[in-house]
Amino acid sequence: MNSAPPAPSYDIVGIGNAIVDVMAPAEDAAIEALGLARGGMTLVDTARARELYDAMGPAKEISGGSAANTLAGLATLGAKCAFIGQVAGDQLGEVFAHDIRATGIRFDVPARPGEPATARCLIFVSPDGQRTMNTYLGASQFLPSAALDEALIADSRFLYLEGYLWDPEEPRAAMKKAIAAARGAGREVAFTLSDSFVIARHGDDFRALIDAGEIDVLFANEGELAALTGIDDFETGLASLAPKVPTLVVTRSEKGAVAVSGGKRAQVLAEPIAQVIDTTGAGDLFAAGFLYGRVRGMRLDQCLRAGAICAAEIISHYGARPEADLKELLVEKLG
Repeated sequence: MNSAPPAPSYDIVGIGNAIVDVMAPAEDAAIEALGLARGGMTLVDTARARELYDAMGPAKEISGGSAANTLAGLATLGAKCAFIGQVAGDQLGEVFAHDIRATGIRFDVPARPGEPATARCLIFVSPDGQRTMNTYLGASQFLPSAALDEALIADSRFLYLEGYLWDPEEPRAAMKKAIAAARGAGREVAFTLSDSFVIARHGDDFRALIDAGEIDVLFANEGELAALTGIDDFETGLASLAPKVPTLVVTRSEKGAVAVSGGKRAQVLAEPIAQVIDTTGAGDLFAAGFLYGRVRGMRLDQCLRAGAICAAEIISHYGARPEADLKELLVEKLG
């Protein structure tokens, strides 16, 4: 007779890119002149990163990275979290490590010596808050399997993975190993698809993970749902994918979000805010609110509402790390 796994010490351990966001406002004409895809995310090499940085106006440096942003939101809400990601032994690496530890998140992966430098995302923010991201992955794409603490993964209720990090070969192998460790310990795996370009490159891998029952909670937006299923109609695509995943969560920007879990469907409207300042991290913080609801035993609709509240806070200011007390916001709005 199989016994239940012991109660975990951590709520969430996340694996993702360790990135510092460099953000600056920009007119759409400037974005076009630089040959950038407005509202998209493009991977850039060292030379292009330098060119774009030189073209930016006054910028703010804020620690980012999709999974790290989600964990920062979770930690602010009171969840106990740990992060696995790779920085270099340079100034931005020190900034990232300081910022994530300052939120109470465990982070003990040693810095990688020498080149390449710590990853950075150069973000041009349009007047309407839309962000155009250009990511130099640097050291983050060299996260080795040896950096995994399998005991830590086994001691966390959820393993949370970001699709962005699936692209480079070395961290992809590490993430597969982490999934096996979580599964072996009877823990749940949450996965965010991250971007349609990642699905274009690795959709077969993701569909295989889903078909093998390796993902318990899958996060996607409307475009990613269409890219993964090959179905443009939202309701048809949702109906196609939902039976294959224990919990499917799809965000729809200003139209809110939908979740299907155990055959039950819930949906929520986007939280109203006075002005959208910067959409960077909206999906990351939605995932934070939703997962916080899951680990605290909230109903499906409450998990969605928590996600919407957290996403609304993040798009009301620059940067993808919360500035308000998210726990107070949830108490105020959810009761």
